[in-house]
Amino acid sequence: MGRPTITASSLLLLTVAALITLTNANLTPEILNSLVSLCEDIPEGGDAFQIEATDRDGDPLSYSISGLNAGFFTVDETTGMVTIKTRLDREARDSLVVTIEVSDGKNMAIKDLTIILLDANDNPPMFQASSYNVDIKENVTVGAILFTVTAIDPDTGPAGAEIYSIAEVAPIEGEKLFSISNRGGEVKLIQPLNYTSLSTFYQLKIIASDDGGGSCTMTEPLSSITYGFITVVDVPDLNPRFLSLPYSGSVEEGSIVGTTVLTVLALDQDTGVNDIMTYTIEAGSGEPVPFTISDGVISVSSEIDRETIGNSFKLTVKATEQKKNIYGEDAFATADVQISILDINDNPPKFYSCGSIECVAESQFRGEIQENSVGNLQINMTVKDLDQEGQIILEVHGEDKDAFAVNPTSTTSQSTVQLVVKDPQKLDFEDKEEMVVQVIAIDEEKPTMRSTATVTIKILDLNDNSPFFREDTYKLTVPEHSLVDTPVATITATDCDVMDKDKLTYRLLPQSIHKYFNVTENTGEVYVTNSTLIDREVSSLYSATLQARDTNNLIGTTVLEISLTDINDKPPKINPNSYNVFVEEGKEFRLQIEATDADDPESPNSKIVFAIVPTEYSDYFTIDTTTGVLTNSAELDREALEPAAMGKIELNITATDQGVPALMTSAAVTVNVVDVNDNKPIFTAVSYEFSVKEGVKGAVVGSVWARDLDQASDFNRISFTILEGSFGSFIIRTVANDTGYRGDITVDPDVELDYETERKEFNLQVEGMDLSGSRAEVEVKIKVLDVNDERPEFKPEGPLEVEENSEDTGSLGNFSAEDKDGTSSLVYQMESCECRCNGTYKPCDWMLVDGKGAVTINPEAKLDYEECDKVKVWAQVVDENTEVGENNSISAAEMVVDIVDVNDNAPEFLISDAVIVLVSETASKGSSVTQVTATDRDSGINKEIKFKVTEVKYEDTNSQIEDFRTIFEAVTTQQKDFYVGIIQPTEALDSSTKGKYLVNVTATDRGGLSAITELKIFIIDKSFKVEVRFGLPKAEVVASRDSITLALSAATKSAVYVTDIINDPGQFRALGDTLMMAYFVYPNGSALSEQDVNKKFTDPKNHDLLAQYNLENVGKVTVVQEPPNTLQFGLLGLLGGLVIVLIVLTTTLVCTRRSYRTKLKAAKAMKYTNMETTDNQRGGPVVPGTNKYTMEGANPVLNLNIDTVTDLGFDEESSNVERISVNSFDDGMSLHSENDRTMMVIQEEDEESINIEPLGAALAQRANRREAGSSEMGFTNPAFSVTDL
Repeated sequence: MGRPTITASSLLLLTVAALITLTNANLTPEILNSLVSLCEDIPEGGDAFQIEATDRDGDPLSYSISGLNAGFFTVDETTGMVTIKTRLDREARDSLVVTIEVSDGKNMAIKDLTIILLDANDNPPMFQASSYNVDIKENVTVGAILFTVTAIDPDTGPAGAEIYSIAEVAPIEGEKLFSISNRGGEVKLIQPLNYTSLSTFYQLKIIASDDGGGSCTMTEPLSSITYGFITVVDVPDLNPRFLSLPYSGSVEEGSIVGTTVLTVLALDQDTGVNDIMTYTIEAGSGEPVPFTISDGVISVSSEIDRETIGNSFKLTVKATEQKKNIYGEDAFATADVQISILDINDNPPKFYSCGSIECVAESQFRGEIQENSVGNLQINMTVKDLDQEGQIILEVHGEDKDAFAVNPTSTTSQSTVQLVVKDPQKLDFEDKEEMVVQVIAIDEEKPTMRSTATVTIKILDLNDNSPFFREDTYKLTVPEHSLVDTPVATITATDCDVMDKDKLTYRLLPQSIHKYFNVTENTGEVYVTNSTLIDREVSSLYSATLQARDTNNLIGTTVLEISLTDINDKPPKINPNSYNVFVEEGKEFRLQIEATDADDPESPNSKIVFAIVPTEYSDYFTIDTTTGVLTNSAELDREALEPAAMGKIELNITATDQGVPALMTSAAVTVNVVDVNDNKPIFTAVSYEFSVKEGVKGAVVGSVWARDLDQASDFNRISFTILEGSFGSFIIRTVANDTGYRGDITVDPDVELDYETERKEFNLQVEGMDLSGSRAEVEVKIKVLDVNDERPEFKPEGPLEVEENSEDTGSLGNFSAEDKDGTSSLVYQMESCECRCNGTYKPCDWMLVDGKGAVTINPEAKLDYEECDKVKVWAQVVDENTEVGENNSISAAEMVVDIVDVNDNAPEFLISDAVIVLVSETASKGSSVTQVTATDRDSGINKEIKFKVTEVKYEDTNSQIEDFRTIFEAVTTQQKDFYVGIIQPTEALDSSTKGKYLVNVTATDRGGLSAITELKIFIIDKSFKVEVRFGLPKAEVVASRDSITLALSAATKSAVYVTDIINDPGQFRALGDTLMMAYFVYPNGSALSEQDVNKKFTDPKNHDLLAQYNLENVGKVTVVQEPPNTLQFGLLGLLGGLVIVLIVLTTTLVCTRRSYRTKLKAAKAMKYTNMETTDNQRGGPVVPGTNKYTMEGANPVLNLNIDTVTDLGFDEESSNVERISVNSFDDGMSLHSENDRTMMVIQEEDEESINIEPLGAALAQRANRREAGSSEMGFTNPAFSVTDL
């Protein structure tokens, strides 16, 4: 039998069956997302992104998100729409990685998705200092930089720009003086300062704002303020100035050296410098200058005599600053000083004799005058005082001064002096033939300064003297009843005239006196003429005039008083002969005893001596022996007398004269002592003390006793009163008894005493008063006795403090209670304990309370401030000795214990992406690279954190790590309750460096506790620089730089770093083209190549955004192919092998038809070429897959679909290394989609579709499978044609 034959048709059927079996297996869903960009300011609940996934089996899909960052999002399991759950913050972390899970119910696809957070303008620039204080000299150059302010904005791009401006200046006049660089923050001076005429202090309100915008919503700029304080420092540029001009002073002549005249004062007009002044005298109105100056004080330097230098003196004073001014010269000012020389009284007045020409000083003057004359005596005398307005007093002295007076008696400076006869009778030749007086000129101000002139006066004689007696009155005595012719006295007169000497005659007048007395005419002897008539008791004194007459009948007289001397012939007499007088006790007693004696009162015969005859009470009295005044020698006290005497005292008074022999008489005196209320009540004790129990109304307390010593019943009655201290609680009643009066004290019947009130003891002031109002007081102390009936009460206590983690077993503090009863015994009991944890109180066992009220820490508890920060303890107190009522407090007491934080927690870094991207060419010293955020669970200063870069390492592209210098620093700022460390370079970075920096940042708190985090800062090298070409002049591109950057960032969804803008150097480009050098970087560090950027630019969605700037292409485009799907290419490989086998088996069959089909294919290709053209077609139809333009020589093609524009000869098996992103961080992300390509596909007509062969069917199936399973591999670029390649 022959071997079975396998025909081509059979083999084809087997192959198709195998393929169908393979394709029926359930395939895993494919996740299309690998990178998305989100705005950080999307609100909670807002749409974030759509999870894009496909399943070839068409199964329904479910979606979920997992990973550390999944908490920020919520996903709809059915639709795959992801929304925001928790607000995003780019400044905390600029990218997130989440794991996307997509399931078709059988298989699950898992893929990490990188989410790039785009910046929103949500942070204002923050100044590095709250204020800036500088001191600036007033002569600083205009244009100088006074100080520089610095602000940092953690946002990026325009939103992170810092633009400075001065909002206001105080005072407002300072607004024209200062300016600020809007980018650099340098504050400059634009107009000159002046310490004197302008303000010495300025306050600048400075604003730092950003440009607004951001990668997301365009927002208004944000800003913050700081203040600059400029203090203007004065410099010496002005001359000094004298104050209080003009200057005038005065000084007395003769002032001692060093006497201060006046003080001048000059001040530096540069008040901020206030230099020291040096004073000098430059000139004077005369020489020598008798003045000097020191520190502005003008004083006397030599003797000053007004009579020599005049009445005034003028000085020129100069004030010079001690230091040179800013021009190197002396700064000075001058002023005139007018000094008046005050006259002092330093010259005595002097006498002069003046002629017709001049006056000569003289001290001796002469003159003459008749005796008894009146008028002026001319002596040619002048007096002068050289002092200014000197006042002169003139006096007459000497033996004969009473005869003359001086005229004038006072004068000013100069006057003629005359003597005036004051008493003409003194001018008596018989007495003096020559008289001498001294005229004294006295300085009125200084009486010690005087001059004396002697004046000799000759008296010219006249007969003009009368006789005169030596005495005007002569007192003579003679015993009464003397014999006749008894001489009484001889009295003679004198006459100064010589002719009357021994020729005088005497006469006794009046004539009536002659019956008693007479005088002898020639001798002047007076004698008795009648013995009987001269009786002293009748007349004791006789008066007569004795006359003397000279030969010229001039008379002189004198008076004679003749007294008769007594003899003792009359006894004393008391009138009346008895006295009955009344006197109040206690008062002074005085009684005049009247007694007379007829004898001569001037003789012992009438001298009366009084005396008291001794009796029982005579010692209480005394009598003046001479005057007879009877007074009490001791106090008269009615109570000291016997009550039976009824207050009467009997005395006997005697009166005796001193004559020889002595004569005496007597009289009775009765003194009635009248009782008065002169005794106040007297208490029997100094003080009284009683006690009484509380709560008993009307209780008897005790009694006080008092008596009054007055004898009258109206005066010794006593009544008692409580003056004070009772407070209405006690009353007193008065009771009389034999020994005095008693006051009974009781509790007021309406009052119930309470020991627990503030008054546990009463100090009563009790008064005893008689009817006249005399009073006595005594203190009565009443103690209230306690009865235990009160409940204890807590005293308020302040909060306690204890540090967390404390293991102190001692008392933190005490509950304190008091019981108003004195016998209490208090015991304390804890009721409850609560802790405040996270703002809410809950029961806890952290504290204990012992029986004495001490609050202690529970040894089994651990105090942790971060867990609970406050404890409240409630306790009750009980009185164990309570007798009546409740024994516990009304309510429990609360004690608050504050837990004091200690530094026991290290700082903690918040979750953030430690991967940072840095474009080295744009990174400059001081610019912000990234930031770290940390917090500390402690409070107060313990939570303050400071960041520091502690270590930097460099990892190259071969993963080799080496230590590196510290080229980064951390600047610490605070944002609300978080501390932010802004990482910035300390130097410019090398733009050619490739790799990453491993930066360790340490966060340290005040207590030295720290935490470390590592930042990976990836470097974007210059190979990713992209040239963006604009069809605009350079000036327009520069002017529109900010808006262009925003547009480019919006189109590429990346941050744009512009490094330069230049004119296009190409020779074949139109004039006016401009190149912008820039980097396009995703926040996660993925840099876009020129191809990536070009693809974004060619997206039709971005056309309107970019077309306004005449944006051109950026360069060649390399077709980027996605990584092959393993399962897809496995199936395609198997199918390819089977196709090869089929081709071999059918070779013979195909060969017979080849010639025909080749011509047919060429004809059809030409047909489609004529139908489909492009703008880049070069004159004639294009043959797909060839470099020919006509049908001649056209290559045959298979029955496949041809991409006439983008199929550049590469197939799926070719290497795609050169067509994917060279960035090592590109995690297979797709940068294109279905909308990113435009394809022109030529579909071959199948004229033999009715009789399709098996091979044709297989090939058609392969083509469809390739079209369905292959990802698009290229871009439509109209700028290039196939031939260009």
